[in-house]
Amino acid sequence: IGDVLKIHPLALEDVVNVPQRPKSEPYDEHQLVILRMAMIDGGTLRLEQVGFLIGRGYVATFQERDGDVFDPVRLRIRQARGIIRGAGAAYLAYALIDTVIDEFYPVLEAFGEELSALEEEVVEHPSRGTLRRIHAAKRRLLQLRRAIWPHRDVINALMRDENPFVDAQARTYLRDTYDHAVQLLDVLESFRETAAGMLDVYLSSESNRTNEVMRT
Repeated sequence: IGDVLKIHPLALEDVVNVPQRPKSEPYDEHQLVILRMAMIDGGTLRLEQVGFLIGRGYVATFQERDGDVFDPVRLRIRQARGIIRGAGAAYLAYALIDTVIDEFYPVLEAFGEELSALEEEVVEHPSRGTLRRIHAAKRRLLQLRRAIWPHRDVINALMRDENPFVDAQARTYLRDTYDHAVQLLDVLESFRETAAGMLDVYLSSESNRTNEVMRT
């Protein structure tokens, strides 16, 4: 594939060696974009690198394994929905990037439900297991933050930097994707604050229980 598409050796290295930090890099024959794709797989958070090569008249994507979030884009192509068939490679790249960003919403929604259940548990029946689950939630939220945060810079670079592979139409649509990335970060930060607050409530509850035991 590298020979056929004349992929730069450094771009090939970034595509093959995972995980890379999300980024956007221009080359003579194409624009390289590296993102992180999030999915809930069997109740477990799965983060996977996906690489995009945007060239003159084509978009090539590279994933770590089978399964992805791109079925809505495939359906739009098959059913000729909207302008996706005739708008060019840059618009197709936007549609794929936008899908990667938007698929973080159901992931965060699942975490929101988990945090709500943990909040009730902390108040009503706190235990050592509750503490473990709070710490596990905080670790996963940190993973998501590390994945989402650089996406904002990548999309901003695609919008702002002049390059022959992302046209004005695609840049206009990417503004909406950028807004989604910022919104995701806001939601994520509120979840992290909630998790930190639950830890404080748990520790306070344990301290009060210890005081009761000492008084007894």
